[in-house]
Amino acid sequence: MSDEELAKDLGLVSAMTIGIGTMIGAGIFVLPGVAAQETGPIVVLSFIIGGAIAMVNALSVSELGTAMPKAGGAYYYVNRALGPLAGSISGLGDWLGLAFASAFYTIGFGRYLGELLTLPSIGFLNSVQVGAILAGVVFVGVNYIGAKETGGIQTVIVTILLAILTLFAIAGWFAFDWATVAPDGEWAPLGTAELLPATGLVFVSYLGYAKIATVGEEMKNPGRNLPIAIVGSVAIVTVLYGILVTIMLGVVPWQELDLEAPVAQAARVAFPGGLAGAAATIMTLGALLATASSANASILASARINFAMGRDKIVNEWLNQIHPRFATPYRSIVVTGLLIIGFVVFMGRDIAVLAEAASVLHLIVYAMLNLALIVFRETDHPDYDPDFTVPLYPIVPILGFSLSLGLIYFMDTTSQILAVVFVVGAVLWYLLYARYETPIEGVLGEYVRERPDEMPDIAVSAAEAASPESAAPYNVMVPISNPQTENELVSLGCTMAKQNDGVVHAVHVVQVPDQTSLEYVSGQLEDLDRDSTQLLDNALEIADEYDAEMETHTIVSHRSIEEVFDSAERLDADTVVMGWSPRRPWTAGRTGTALEELTSNLPCDFLVFKDRGFDPSRILLPTAGGPDSDLSAEAAKAFRDIHGAEVSVLHVVDEDTERAKAMSFIGGWADEHGLGDANLLVETDGDIEGAIRRASEDHSMILIGATGRGLLTRLLGDSLVFDVIDEVDCSVVLSERPSKRSLRQRLFGRSGSEGTKAATSDDEQQEAEPLADESAAEGS
Repeated sequence: MSDEELAKDLGLVSAMTIGIGTMIGAGIFVLPGVAAQETGPIVVLSFIIGGAIAMVNALSVSELGTAMPKAGGAYYYVNRALGPLAGSISGLGDWLGLAFASAFYTIGFGRYLGELLTLPSIGFLNSVQVGAILAGVVFVGVNYIGAKETGGIQTVIVTILLAILTLFAIAGWFAFDWATVAPDGEWAPLGTAELLPATGLVFVSYLGYAKIATVGEEMKNPGRNLPIAIVGSVAIVTVLYGILVTIMLGVVPWQELDLEAPVAQAARVAFPGGLAGAAATIMTLGALLATASSANASILASARINFAMGRDKIVNEWLNQIHPRFATPYRSIVVTGLLIIGFVVFMGRDIAVLAEAASVLHLIVYAMLNLALIVFRETDHPDYDPDFTVPLYPIVPILGFSLSLGLIYFMDTTSQILAVVFVVGAVLWYLLYARYETPIEGVLGEYVRERPDEMPDIAVSAAEAASPESAAPYNVMVPISNPQTENELVSLGCTMAKQNDGVVHAVHVVQVPDQTSLEYVSGQLEDLDRDSTQLLDNALEIADEYDAEMETHTIVSHRSIEEVFDSAERLDADTVVMGWSPRRPWTAGRTGTALEELTSNLPCDFLVFKDRGFDPSRILLPTAGGPDSDLSAEAAKAFRDIHGAEVSVLHVVDEDTERAKAMSFIGGWADEHGLGDANLLVETDGDIEGAIRRASEDHSMILIGATGRGLLTRLLGDSLVFDVIDEVDCSVVLSERPSKRSLRQRLFGRSGSEGTKAATSDDEQQEAEPLADESAAEGS
């Protein structure tokens, strides 16, 4: 079994505390002393500038996150927009950058733990590294258990932490002295040249906001909650940094600010008399909580980036496995944990190296993220529909791109070399491995390659050179739930896959009542797996008979049709094969959500099978042209090539004088669609339903395009398609090809005849309007 969805159990508070908990950790408890030694009192501006850069990028992340709330965050957006080459750079950069940051946070935790406990040195590891490794193991274990537990821990940690820092701020306010901040009015005694380099150093303090987007797939109501969590966490943390760093400088002279525990040192001075020692201890405990929350949230985010890359085959898809009990990408979490421990062991003696490595890799990612937003907007991608949009487009994403790369320019030479080495390494990884594995081509590459005459030659050449060698497979999705109809649906799916050298995805949608919590059901995955085993194993046996490649999936949902639509998009399906159900939307018990889905445009081709036995020996294909008839022709050709079916093409006109023109029309149409050997049938009485009914008596299956009538029209009255399906004795396959239609067209249909009405000539053909078939249930 594969591809269970991540449970949606993170609320707004939990999501925001993931961001705040990551940002407010070592950024305030470790770095102020180090940065102050380089810049003097204006170090406060370094934190504020870092926050301003983070806020610009946060706006872009918010738009992208509401458009595509998927595990992987920035990686997912870059990969889909700029393509897998940029996706490799972004994904590996985000993943390794967070692993570096997690190692940095655990080292900070180890330092403060050493203030309270006597830790041993083991071999070549000092006591701080030993404490960091212990912390890393604990945090990896917490993330292994699941996102809800992680979010809950973050909420508790951040609440306690904010309370401690509030007490420190109050005490520091009363002990504050401007003369301590800037003796003799010297605000920049070391000059301003080190201001931006220090910003590059402390930027690691602002990595948490984008990590909220990496758990967007697990958030409740991401369209509303995700931008609030991202922008709100940046605003809160920037204000806190400005206040707390200023108070530290007003309590302890910047030259004397401790390099390892500046907040504890300031607390000893700020709190009066006998409270000083207790205050320092409380600040140390706060530091442990802060570094713990940062490490915890970073491990969560980095593991999900790894998971997303495995899903796209940028890295080995072995990492894609979901734990049957905890519903987390546990292999990804373990691999990330091993990286963190490796960084602690081999680089843990220089905490600044870890911090700058994390910053430079993330700045690269943020620059590419802003480019991704511009690409989605400028190509007018149909799947890009954000609930939140950045203000002042395109100024904001261009500014975010420029500021992110510009800050790298002011960082030290070691960090710049690391950036170059990493980008080269990621490009080599793509060229030597991922290019031959990933099936995904980005929006930008597709846009350029589809317009060779409009684009500069160098752009077309670059798109060709960067495109993946592994072409995306033809994916056929077959939702199954009923053993009585499973064989026929899977056989039809295998027929389409074999014809196109594709892959069949058998999807078992386990629908549970609205009153049942998905959180509860996710805890019963092992039982669900057992229940699905027979159904999916039978599908695999049918696929073996066809020698067709098959992948199986189980999805737990409150929805039926809606989940089929979502799964088709997630699996990048080219065709969905579904069973016909007599249910109508007004009797389904979930009219509102059904109506919402059914007035949407289809994600791919749909074949809806009305089962009266799977006998493709004699196929009847009524047509008047149009995209749905094109899909029916593709299915007919597959039946002919795979099963040796005899195909007849039927066309209906109003008068016998039109027979010759009609025969010419369907003859040319059949040749164009690879059905030149088909039997050509023309009826001249204008009775479409009667002609189909009469012809069906000599055929074993009908392939028919969907009606052009809209949803509301079909709710109020019968349609041609429904009548045909109910009245003929053979099986029927209803075909529908997606196309863009206005809401009015989707509801009321296009004026004039239905999509299946016959045309008297080529010029008079009426294209069949797609219909989002409300009566097609989840493979019933």
